[in-house]
Amino acid sequence: MSNLAITPPHATSQAQPAGPADKGYAALRNDSFIKACWRQATDHTPMWLMRQAGRYLPEYCATRAKAGSFMGLATNVDFATEVTLQPLERYALDAAILFSDILTVPDAMGLGLSFAQGEGPKFATPVRDEAAVAALAVPDMAKLQYVFDAVSSIRRALQGRVPLIGFSGSPWTLACYMVEGGGSDDYRLVKSMLYSRPDLMHRMLAINADSVAAYLNAQIEAGAQAVMVFDSWGGVLADGAFQRFSLAYTQRVLAQLHRSHAGVDIPRLVFTKGGGLWLEEMAQLDCEVLGLDWTVNLGQARARVGGSVGDTSRWAKALQGNLDPNVLFAPPAQIDAEVARLLESFGPVHTDPHLSGPTHIFNLGHGISQFTPPEHVSALVESVHLHSRRLRQRV
Repeated sequence: MSNLAITPPHATSQAQPAGPADKGYAALRNDSFIKACWRQATDHTPMWLMRQAGRYLPEYCATRAKAGSFMGLATNVDFATEVTLQPLERYALDAAILFSDILTVPDAMGLGLSFAQGEGPKFATPVRDEAAVAALAVPDMAKLQYVFDAVSSIRRALQGRVPLIGFSGSPWTLACYMVEGGGSDDYRLVKSMLYSRPDLMHRMLAINADSVAAYLNAQIEAGAQAVMVFDSWGGVLADGAFQRFSLAYTQRVLAQLHRSHAGVDIPRLVFTKGGGLWLEEMAQLDCEVLGLDWTVNLGQARARVGGSVGDTSRWAKALQGNLDPNVLFAPPAQIDAEVARLLESFGPVHTDPHLSGPTHIFNLGHGISQFTPPEHVSALVESVHLHSRRLRQRV
């Protein structure tokens, strides 16, 4: 097991609603997500969806058409606010997540991000040699002011309905796109650099980590009430390489993050797709929540890293996940059955309001598909709230 240098998180912190000092934002009315992050009992299992503002919603597609492009949407404060709130108008979700992209940071480094219709992201200037790595630097956060303005705008528009999650890609995930120049099936270029010139990779990852930390802190200062690191491609690494090139730099980010802002503690979430093998090592991270993909058994993950009732150890994590997104293509009756199965698999529900304990935030095991029928998401949300309340009535 890796020995990461960690300062203990606020193991006994209580969820605190936003107050008057918090830029005049409205007090938080639904704090179930925040409470679950801090391993506090809730009256239902809170839920939100990765990529919940996206192409499966016809209203999102209409707004994107008005914006003219993905970046036109993401860089316009009004459009970003509008699409962030769209899923909340349809569904009784317990958190909003900033509408943006994980690649805004390398774009601000000058790599030239673009999105062609129907294609993934592309960088005009990939980072593939020593000179390109030497030219990298933590970007001026003023170049990302559109993101921070969107955070503040969304927070005001929410009016305390639910908390707002800010996010970034992990240093390793950003490096994958920066070297490959876009998405990849085999990660040949980035892994070639990793194995042949690990010194260059470590330099890039250090710059990425410091950039991500500054970026997330600016989101917190703008009004984000929780922040999440998406280590989307950590699971493509070999054991050993994951610890050196992904986990260590995620920890470098977390070590620099604000623990609180305007008198309110800020929970931190980390999701590594394909990271189930390393849960015990990830539990050493200085964060409150670990996200799980659909390959992980939720009850076993709880036994491994979820802690027990009354456990205030820094290793005890709230868990988030982890329904297979493709379940949403099944009929509502099957969605309901899968939701019930997953919630049951977590085990006995923590209900003591005076003690911390194992908690679960319902989510998908990865982002929602653009082809998902919107009415199936309605069925999902209703099932999660119904079954999770029934489980608490049994206790």
